[in-house]
Amino acid sequence: MTKIDLVTGILGSGKTTFLHSYAEYFIRKGEKIAILENDFGAVNIDMMMLQDLKCENCQLEMIAGGGDKDCHKRRFKTQLISLGMQHLDRVLVEPSGIFDMDEFFDTLYESPLDRWFQIGSVLTIVDSEMKDLLSSQMEYLLASESACAGKLILSKRNPEESENQISERILTHINRALSGIQCPRQFTEKDLLMKSWNDLTEEDFILLSSAGYRSERYVKQFDTDAVESEVHYFMHIGIPEESISEVLETILNAPEYGTIFRIKGALPKSDGKMLKVNAVHGKTELTPVPNGQAVLIAIGDGINFPKLDACLRKYNTNPDYVSI
Repeated sequence: MTKIDLVTGILGSGKTTFLHSYAEYFIRKGEKIAILENDFGAVNIDMMMLQDLKCENCQLEMIAGGGDKDCHKRRFKTQLISLGMQHLDRVLVEPSGIFDMDEFFDTLYESPLDRWFQIGSVLTIVDSEMKDLLSSQMEYLLASESACAGKLILSKRNPEESENQISERILTHINRALSGIQCPRQFTEKDLLMKSWNDLTEEDFILLSSAGYRSERYVKQFDTDAVESEVHYFMHIGIPEESISEVLETILNAPEYGTIFRIKGALPKSDGKMLKVNAVHGKTELTPVPNGQAVLIAIGDGINFPKLDACLRKYNTNPDYVSI
């Protein structure tokens, strides 16, 4: 049977960066793997960060978001059937940061997938710099996406805090969120991997690939269809490099634009290369990448599209700009 791992984490937690290192481990072992990206819309920015992994032993696949829950589940199952017939060693699934965990488990329990796939590890990426109190929707997603994890993996460690301080703060936050959805599980230090990803060893990857998962019950407080109700695309966009962070932080923090959870995409640099954009409240990451499509994707709830469009047009330098 093909093992299938799920890498979860709320918006901007660092799933794709971790997934890159995790996939490299299996490629080094000579295993034949596939990475299945499950994201909003038809433009998957995170896929750009994984392109260098494509080789004889690693294929990249994508399931575009959109449509109702049943439609998305059918697409997920269809993609897995295709992969299941290829007799791969491992499939790594990275869903959107807004994800219903039941979709993963329910789909894999259906025929013929239950005969072809064995659930390996559920790994949840946790941003060590996340706010101590998130929105009610994000608190729910943090808890529900962590509840079944075989291992919590810490990202973006703040060097000014000790390991004990970080561990206590993160575990307190997650356990509080779990109690908030009436999940009986409570994490301890042994459930948390706190180590620079550049320092992960073969032993660490063996541990993660055999971490397994837990079947936990909890109360569903939100329908993910409601959380992901708005996604807007701003195509063929150019913003001067020196203004990017300021523009995105303004949009994320100004109530007039609505409740925006994340802005991601890619923007051109003056040297012809691209910057991968990942912006959430309190943090904007701009990562150089060799190529990509100039687009920003705003994900949120109650977005004021006309005002957001007007703001970006004010800074845009590309005459081909179009918004959807």
